[in-house]
Formats: sequence, C-alpha cells, structure tokens
Amino acid sequence: MYIQLRNHIEKIVPLTDDEFAFVSSHFTLKHFKKHQFLVQEGELVPYNYYIVSGLTKLVYTDDAAKQHILAFAMEDWWDNDFQAYYTRTKATLSLECLEDTIALCLSLDGYHALRTGLPKIEHFFLEKVTRGFLAAQRRILSLLTTNVQERYKQLISQNPALLQRVSKTQLAAYLGVSREALSRISF
Repeated sequence: MYIQLRNHIEKIVPLTDDEFAFVSSHFTLKHFKKHQFLVQEGELVPYNYYIVSGLTKLVYTDDAAKQHILAFAMEDWWDNDFQAYYTRTKATLSLECLEDTIALCLSLDGYHALRTGLPKIEHFFLEKVTRGFLAAQRRILSLLTTNVQERYKQLISQNPALLQRVSKTQLAAYLGVSREALSRISF
C-alpha cells in the first residue's frame, strides 16, 4: 500500500528510503466499506485521504436535500472537504465510499510535520494543490460554458473507467442534471 504512495510522490519529487520512511510514518492506513463516510457534513475532518483502492464521491447536500457531486476520487487521487480540513472547522461536504475503499490518512498535524521536516514534500503538496486548483477551474468553466453532452464527453475522455464504476444517477448529479435529462441525451 505504501509503495503506491511512494510512486505517487516520486512522480513529482524523488525520495530516499529514509525520507520515505519519514513520510510514511505520518500516514495511517484505514479500510472503509461501501457507503461508509470518510467525511460527514457537520463533523470535524481529522484526515486528508489518499485513495489506495476503491472509489469515493464528494457531495454537497443543499437545503432541499438534493445531492450535488463535486468530485469522484479513485486510486491514486486525494479528496476531502479541504476547507474543513485546513481550517479545522466542521465539514460542509461529505466524502462517501462508492466501493470498499482503502485510504492512507494524513492528519493536519502530520501534514505540517512533513512540510517542516522535509521541505521537498512542501513542493509536492504545492504541486498537488496547484493541479487541483487548475482542475477545479476547468470544471467550473465547463459547467458555465458547455452543455451536458459536452461535459459528459469530457468526463468520459478524462476518466473512461469511471463510466463502469458509477451509476447514471451519480453521473447526472456530477454533471448537474437530472437522471432523466441525462437519459435523453444522445451520445
């Protein structure tokens, strides 16, 4: 499990064995069942989650109890209610397992210890945050400027495996349309 994390980090920064031992000592391996929450709205967020295996969805539930899926996370991805995690406040989002999931969990104190104890990890996290920010901007622009058919094609071209792992209802919630509207689109 930890070798996957090492490979992930080393796509950005190289690590010696001693450095990786230091990094891995700050993570906790956790197993979650399908439908279990890693983060639940209204609760504190103790960890940031690196997905080793499985699939999660990050959800905002509005006042009418409608779920809006902000993101899916699968193997080799990070996900969380980042605002709650970094500010140590209660979550406004929920992170739920769509499959049995194994995650490496990093507390905020562990995150700070890694950044100060191994400066190259700060570069790694900065790179991950930058890439995440760019992806979020692309998603917002896509929601503002493209129709659902184009958004669906973008999603599937970027993550073809997702189609086999996520229901049409969840895809519709991610794309910002009803299940019925998604069914009426010709692909």
